[in-house]
Amino acid sequence: MPNPRVALMGLGLESNRWSRPASEEDFRSICWLEGDEILKEARSATPAMPMEAAAFIKAMDATGPWQPSPILIASSFPAGPIEQPTFERALAFMLSGLKAALPLAAVYICNHGAMTATHTFDPDGEIVRAVREIVGSKPRLVMTLDLHANISEQMVAACDLVVGYRTNPHVDMIERGEEAAFGLRRMFAGLMDAKTALVRLPLTPASVNLLTNTGPYGDLIDYGQKRQAEHSGAIANVSIFGGFVFSDTPKNGLAIVVTARRERALAEQLANEIAERAWAMRSRFRKTLMPVADAVSYAKRRERAPVIYSDSGDNPGGGGTGRTTELLMALNAAGAEDVIYGSFFDPALATEAHALGIGAKFVARFNRHRGQAAWEQWDVPFEAEADVVALSDGRFVGKLGLLQGRRVDVGPSAALRLAGLTVVVISARSQTADPMFFEMFGIDIAKARTVIVKSRGHFRAGFRPWFPPEHVREVDTAGLTSPVLERLPFAGLSRPSYPLDEDAVWAPRS
Repeated sequence: MPNPRVALMGLGLESNRWSRPASEEDFRSICWLEGDEILKEARSATPAMPMEAAAFIKAMDATGPWQPSPILIASSFPAGPIEQPTFERALAFMLSGLKAALPLAAVYICNHGAMTATHTFDPDGEIVRAVREIVGSKPRLVMTLDLHANISEQMVAACDLVVGYRTNPHVDMIERGEEAAFGLRRMFAGLMDAKTALVRLPLTPASVNLLTNTGPYGDLIDYGQKRQAEHSGAIANVSIFGGFVFSDTPKNGLAIVVTARRERALAEQLANEIAERAWAMRSRFRKTLMPVADAVSYAKRRERAPVIYSDSGDNPGGGGTGRTTELLMALNAAGAEDVIYGSFFDPALATEAHALGIGAKFVARFNRHRGQAAWEQWDVPFEAEADVVALSDGRFVGKLGLLQGRRVDVGPSAALRLAGLTVVVISARSQTADPMFFEMFGIDIAKARTVIVKSRGHFRAGFRPWFPPEHVREVDTAGLTSPVLERLPFAGLSRPSYPLDEDAVWAPRS
């Protein structure tokens, strides 16, 4: 195919069922690129867009002539279900652009994969199905997804190649975007006639149990890559999706998606093999968390190595509010010292600190504006004497891990000192996955004895130079992302499902 025309589109959102619904403004505040804006941003040095989409475009540029037909690439920070009008407007825009671009050789879709909507559990699947209906059976459909995607049958049925991340913390987005482009080039060259199989298990672990450098999920992904290699090129891709349990949908469950170069039976056989292995190790998908009282006591110990705590119940990267005060209040009340804490989402407090200026002393009122929803019950107001020690416009380029090389804007931000604690306050909700959340204020992470981050796991890559795995503690805090799943009112999950239900059963398809 000498000069293939490829449409580019995507609508990325990780939905927490109990978080505030996502509006169009949520997408536009992070990434909303139309038409040629997509190509310009992708080819820039520090793209403010999903890195896999930028990598796909650059890889297509590098591997031969093509005609990109960019339509819409939009992504939001994790939130609740997308509002129906927002989804319908975005979908109509994408489909209109798709029709105008016909005829097409292929479509590349960059979604997260764990999006829900106020009117449907499977908007990701609806996008894929609608695209296939418009372009017909011949054009190739290639999709990249986060490894926390919740995979439905209609997401896979219409796609030729589904490529999922392999790392958590996510640091392989560029490689996966390139892999999608190379796979598409192979299909254009006749070297692959992709056939894909899906097996989904009634296994819905919390995100803290889905690290890939260690533990059962890492072992499973390594096994999948080994078995792919052992098939001597007959298997094009093995993607193992841990899912995002907080979406609370019938399509939740660890899912294995295998793409064979030509033989569907081979893909189905390997998917079942990996699924059997995953089910046999299901009891390993549990983890013991550190109680808040123990975390406070340990923070006050003098003779110990530096440690980093995950405020695991309030991860904005999973739909948490970024405003829970449980751990902050406990540390402050105990008089903990040499602590840096990031990042508390409170635009009103950040604005006040900027108005007062560096050096000001005032009473910092956290959560003066309470949320109205019942699920924000943990966003308890808290007051403390504070000094404004540093201010920032909140703009930086990510340094390590998830955000490395990507432009970030968390709005006017402030570093406040509350006795022995230095607290970073931001104006745009975001998980603290990168050292720049502290370093933009000149804070020396190496001098802190205790670092606390509102992040579930991506901080592990961002803060690895200071805190190897043995210096990481996950604290059992309350919130919308609590890993203790029994505390949450699940209603959409197919039950029984492990680990919520010990009696869950599964058997491979014949």
